[in-house]
Amino acid sequence: MKLLYAEDEAAMAEAVTDVLTYHHYLVDYVANGEEALAYARAGDYDGIILDVMLPRLDGMTVLETLRQAGDHTPVLLLTAKGAVEDRIRGLDLGADDYLVKPFAMGELLARIRAMLRRREDYTPTVLSFGDLCLDQGTYRLSCGEQGETLPRMEYRLMEVLLRNQGIFLSSEDLLVKVWGYDAEVEVGTVWVHLSALRKRLTALGSHVALKAKRGVGYTLEVRE
Repeated sequence: MKLLYAEDEAAMAEAVTDVLTYHHYLVDYVANGEEALAYARAGDYDGIILDVMLPRLDGMTVLETLRQAGDHTPVLLLTAKGAVEDRIRGLDLGADDYLVKPFAMGELLARIRAMLRRREDYTPTVLSFGDLCLDQGTYRLSCGEQGETLPRMEYRLMEVLLRNQGIFLSSEDLLVKVWGYDAEVEVGTVWVHLSALRKRLTALGSHVALKAKRGVGYTLEVRE
């Protein structure tokens, strides 16, 4: 599962990110509201953890902007102790849950699990296309009886491609959606991972192939 986490307190952000990563979540961390909004718009997230008191753009404004744009990604708000008005306003704006600071990591994990379970009512845990299936919980890519568990970045790349079926995504698009805006990664890294995915599709005997269109980008297609 892929999460966006927005928090401006560096020490807390590091601790929470470490805990979430340890529990097998893919986490994109940002430190201000402007980045949170940009990442949320550009990425495909299963859930968003959003601190209310963010610099540049507060969490409420980020939440309101996303909901007005039709984005229904589950949002967990982090609020200050005693800020009852913030909690009420956040829920009215479309937040799925809230957690008061300071909080126990165990409670944070439990609330994230509950939030993601609710999302499963309308978001499948397995993405499919043609004869391919990608299990979002185990990272397993399968074709019929054949399958293998993808490395982290190959999984994220395949997930983005499957969520954007029929849409050509440029190397730059994939770089942002998979590695993030601030990643110190060259475009060549995208090509390396695309090449690895091509080989995996061939090894699985899938009829799904990675199609490239010069000057446009990449997409998945089913070949006869």
